[in-house]
Amino acid sequence: MTDTEHPAAGTDARRTLTVAIDVGGTFTDVTLVDRESGESWKAKTATTPPDFERGFMDGIRKVLAAAGRRPQEIAQVAHGTTVATNAILEMRGAPAALLTTRGFRHVLEIGRHDIPRKANIYSWVKPKRPVSAHNVHEIPERLAVDGSELEPLDEAAVRQAAETIKARGIEAVAICFLHSFADGAHERRAREIVEEVHPDAMVSISSEVLPVFREFERSMATILNVYVMPLVATYVAKLNAELTKAGIDAPLLLMKSSGGVTGAATIKREPIQTALSGPAAGIVGAVHEADAAGLKDVITVDIGGTSADICLIKDGRPGVTTKSQIGDWPMTLPMVDIHTIGAGGGSIARVNSAGTLSVGPESAGARPGPVSYGRGGTEPTVTDAHFVLGHLPERLLAGEMEIDLAGARRAIEDKVARPLGISVHAAARGILEVVNNNMLGAIRVVSVERGLDPRDFALLPFGGAGPIHGSDLARLLGIRTVIVPPSAGVLSAIGLSVSSLRNEFARTCLQGTDDFDHKTVRTGFAELEAEAERWLAAEGVPESGRAIEWEAAMRYRHQGFELNVAWSERAVNEAALTRLVDSFHRLHEQLYSFAQEDTPVEIVTLRVTATGRLPVPARAALTGGGPAADAVIAHQDIFVGDGMRSSPVYDRARLAVGEVVEGPAILQQLDTTTLLAEGDRATVHPSGSLLIETG
Repeated sequence: MTDTEHPAAGTDARRTLTVAIDVGGTFTDVTLVDRESGESWKAKTATTPPDFERGFMDGIRKVLAAAGRRPQEIAQVAHGTTVATNAILEMRGAPAALLTTRGFRHVLEIGRHDIPRKANIYSWVKPKRPVSAHNVHEIPERLAVDGSELEPLDEAAVRQAAETIKARGIEAVAICFLHSFADGAHERRAREIVEEVHPDAMVSISSEVLPVFREFERSMATILNVYVMPLVATYVAKLNAELTKAGIDAPLLLMKSSGGVTGAATIKREPIQTALSGPAAGIVGAVHEADAAGLKDVITVDIGGTSADICLIKDGRPGVTTKSQIGDWPMTLPMVDIHTIGAGGGSIARVNSAGTLSVGPESAGARPGPVSYGRGGTEPTVTDAHFVLGHLPERLLAGEMEIDLAGARRAIEDKVARPLGISVHAAARGILEVVNNNMLGAIRVVSVERGLDPRDFALLPFGGAGPIHGSDLARLLGIRTVIVPPSAGVLSAIGLSVSSLRNEFARTCLQGTDDFDHKTVRTGFAELEAEAERWLAAEGVPESGRAIEWEAAMRYRHQGFELNVAWSERAVNEAALTRLVDSFHRLHEQLYSFAQEDTPVEIVTLRVTATGRLPVPARAALTGGGPAADAVIAHQDIFVGDGMRSSPVYDRARLAVGEVVEGPAILQQLDTTTLLAEGDRATVHPSGSLLIETG
């Protein structure tokens, strides 16, 4: 298989399987789907850092064995990766250099005149930049804001800079010139010279990565793109080699942060597009499952081993933002609007010297993991608290994984209960209350702080640890309905298997609506649409599977930020402009409680989103199962109220459509565990999801 193969071309009649792999911090989740029959299989394997491709291939082999299918039947391989994310967070990308316009050497050091919201203004220290001023090279050249040339590119200066970069052994080069979003000619020529002088260099130019205004954000996106490029290119090459070795001749599709997949060749050029790859896949899967259950407005909570990712879905569509952040750095590329906090099953509980209990953000990770996993962990975690309270079965992964319950009790007793002077059960319950309230605050960020009442939404918890927290979180929020998808623990992998191809194209186009230039905007959208069509054609998407949407980033004159507003009509005329401006006022009013309708509005950036619809797998009807009483496989003591109570443990797969289970109870499956609190009532929906009415 080569990077030039088209993703849409891998769906011929002979090969009907799609395999989707989501590599998480603790487990690698794998789903195999037969697109014709809708039949699916799932598997979980241990994540294998730093050689993530080992866990990747282990998962594929395991799920193929479970299905009794052959590698040659696989038509597509979809993957969510954290390679770029982790490299940025841990600052272990490639040594990089930057070419910038003369006079802008310190664009990275100056950055923005703000500090992180939770930082102490007296002690905060600006983080080290990924490129030091020593490796920033100023190039004489200048464009005006409209793209007209004020000073020609000094090619000799570019050549000299390239020779210096080569002599220093730097192979990652970013090029970001002033106002290149209006015309990338200077950047393209500079890249040609750098590649001529330094053939081994990987070069990234801002007019391709992020052709929008604001020099700091555009420079940072371009640098981070090339900063992770060698790592991602190597990783993708390893995956392709392993797939070929296993006899899998199928295109590799990677999830983008904006919630669509694209081919490996695109990701090699723009690896920064994968910065929120895994979480975005989970949101795609959540939309798919919520729609099947007849729900359009949901709040999702993806709880894994290290973090909790929260997203609000309204009218069946997740929000997409261009105001995100990865670690210390702004990320103004389109991303699914996800709020992430350090709260997961592996989050460590500690009592400080003042006698205060905190949980997270530090995590036990995959190794050593929670104490209960028996891999050498010594610090009590959220998962250990669940085991002590009887919320989890004593064997996980369909009996493959034994649990050290005594070790978990001992860790909580020694490091939480005794220092606080309370019982082990009270300490474990306290750990869960702290972590649940941490997540509650994050859910309010995406709902209440944006003018939306969480009680108007259903809660959709997923990830390995999501469904066990769902009921408690819903009660804290006043939410009455919780939906737990049939494969909640591997929903990110499900999302990968139902994703469409997607790419975004943008261009800054400063236009006041009081002196609006229809021709400029019409031309801008036409050129962006042409780019989108070329990309769709290159990816092999047939005309019938293509969709294009318009959007405008808008603000009141003199504002320092924009709101993204859908340009639903795809027409540039007075009527469309009037409706667009009204939509902007209404959105501003929803978010900030007021609209300044007498203030001129500006259109700042034009955006075009191209979608290539891939065939969605058939959905197998949920058949079989039986009465709830026949699905009880054990009884287990669960902490209820102020003591332990014997409660049933159900095999979820044995429940027929329409069956009802009342809490307290545990519903067990391979990829996750669902906890029903006292008063909860869960019904099996025809889609396979559990619809839980909270008590």
